[in-house]
Amino acid sequence: MKVRATSLSDSDHWSHSKSPSFVKLTALSLLFLSFFVLLRYFSLNPITGLPSSFSILDTINTSTALTTQSQQLVSLPAAAAAPPRPPQGDFSKWIGIIDENGVMAGEFIVGDFESSLVETVANENEGGADKEEDREFVKGKFGKFEVCDDNMSDYIPCLDNAEEAISNLSSPESGAKYERHCPENRKRLGCVVPRPKGYKFRVHWPESLDEVWASNIPQTSLVDNKEGQNLISRNESTFIFPGGGTQFPNGVEQHLDQISKMVPDIAFGERTRVVLDIGCGIGSFGAYLSKHNVTTLSIAPKDDASDNQIQFALERGVSAMVAGLATRRLLYPSQAFELIHCSRCKVNWIRNDGILLLEVNRMLRAGGYFVLAEQPVDNREKSIEEWIEMEDLASRLCWELLKKDAGIAIWQKPLNNSCYLNRDPTAKPSLCGNDDDPDDVWYVNMKACITRLPENGYGSNVTAWPARLNSPPDRLFTVKMDAILSRKEIYKADTHYMYDVVRGYIGAFHWKKFRFRNVMDMKAGYGSFAAALVDAGIDCWVMNVVPVSGPNTLPVIYDRGLIGVVHDWCEPFDTYPRTYDLLNAIGVFSAEKKRCNISNIVLEMDRILRPGGRVYIRDLTHIIDELDEIAHALGWVAFKYNDSEGPHSNWKLLSCEKRM
Repeated sequence: MKVRATSLSDSDHWSHSKSPSFVKLTALSLLFLSFFVLLRYFSLNPITGLPSSFSILDTINTSTALTTQSQQLVSLPAAAAAPPRPPQGDFSKWIGIIDENGVMAGEFIVGDFESSLVETVANENEGGADKEEDREFVKGKFGKFEVCDDNMSDYIPCLDNAEEAISNLSSPESGAKYERHCPENRKRLGCVVPRPKGYKFRVHWPESLDEVWASNIPQTSLVDNKEGQNLISRNESTFIFPGGGTQFPNGVEQHLDQISKMVPDIAFGERTRVVLDIGCGIGSFGAYLSKHNVTTLSIAPKDDASDNQIQFALERGVSAMVAGLATRRLLYPSQAFELIHCSRCKVNWIRNDGILLLEVNRMLRAGGYFVLAEQPVDNREKSIEEWIEMEDLASRLCWELLKKDAGIAIWQKPLNNSCYLNRDPTAKPSLCGNDDDPDDVWYVNMKACITRLPENGYGSNVTAWPARLNSPPDRLFTVKMDAILSRKEIYKADTHYMYDVVRGYIGAFHWKKFRFRNVMDMKAGYGSFAAALVDAGIDCWVMNVVPVSGPNTLPVIYDRGLIGVVHDWCEPFDTYPRTYDLLNAIGVFSAEKKRCNISNIVLEMDRILRPGGRVYIRDLTHIIDELDEIAHALGWVAFKYNDSEGPHSNWKLLSCEKRM
């Protein structure tokens, strides 16, 4: 009874306290509490059920993620573990450093780092280790990387392996000795390539166009060989480039003016945006074209130890690469260049049934121009018979000779296949078969046939510069990939995402004050990182690398008015040491970890990175942790940063500096 009485008493007490004011106050309190919980939830997770670092790009290709994904990425929670990742890469699955609203933050650095540490990485201090030996004293899981012998300061692994390779060549006279012959795995580079004695921090662009430090290019035989040609001169501490030489007796500007007057439709910087300069010398043609909004890829082979013309071009800040016409296709797609230029490039175009000119035809865009600038045009150095053979070969390729004057001949490639199909069926060279993929270039031999142009006109109808930089090109639809979203939407999402990334990097790391000139994007996708740098006003050129492990997006990159190359990161890259000021690597290591030794990739990055250069690696957390140790073993100054999701995020940023 006592219990019952007590219960009734409590009930009566409650009923007396339920006044209208009390009820209103309680209801308002509950309402405000509910509103606070909901606000807190959506501020932390703006897209229900997704982590705060979710990007639209994470929805791309979800149907093929189980069959083509080579990267472990942030995804929707799953009940069961994902299957093992196959080797094929999915370039489009990138995640940025974004804020809680899903937008790239201008100052995205978060975590327990003081601003003074950020400034230490994001400065232009030329201090640090003064001697190569200082880079050896590094402890960690990877121990230390020793410094290579001094005679390896200009070492290019796959091009300086010629002695063993030449002995195995069936026809050395074909020029195959100048192509890639990579060392066996057991002979791969296992040390840090040293810088030359007296190396100095680079001369900034555009000052480097006219003058660079002589101590940065120790091999000076080219200077001695070209003495008196108005090509290179040397004072006490620098090399000076007058802009002439035997290639351009009256100067490069006069040469460009003459080409424009001969064929005004070339329209440098508008209709003609991407140019290939074969046998480029020290890159003067490309350097001066850059003033006209033209991106020129300058190439030349590494003939011997004394012919380091590409090294001079790169030190000047000219977009260049070691490559030569020999037996294999060059590593660029079909219809890549609006104009291909050869000025005294020492190429025998008519040998082997014109196979070298057929390779030029493959890379030349429909309606594009081939400019041959050398004395044989006027029959002063080669025989009349050789020039007649050249004209005959070009006509059989259906090229139209537009103009020939003062040592320059200009041909134009047709816009479609009609001329080829109207030829005699027995005419040579024949058309390539329908099964030929003109964009398949990695270790693929040249073919003695005429590359067919797409019947749908893809590649020939790009818009003028600068509109083409952000306009989705038709060849977007030729990329071999599956997608739930439309390809144009993927392209636009990729572009917007990389614009946010670049904006964040510029804001957080003060990129504009570094005056980067030579830049590489190691996993370029559609080339959106390079496009973002153009729109941000960074006066640089970008080598867009498309790994062989992923979709071949290189035609799209060229259609945007940019340059790039196909490459396998399990092998060294074809360039001199100390080429690039900035390396960008988003998802590279998670894509290549199962195929390649990642410490070898980082060693190669160190080889091609200039002292004072920067590296930005965005990848999975466990891979970043491993790369952090490798970076310190190389002597880099490295910092890890969280994204807005905090220390438990699946992705992180590793910022590295190779100190002087």
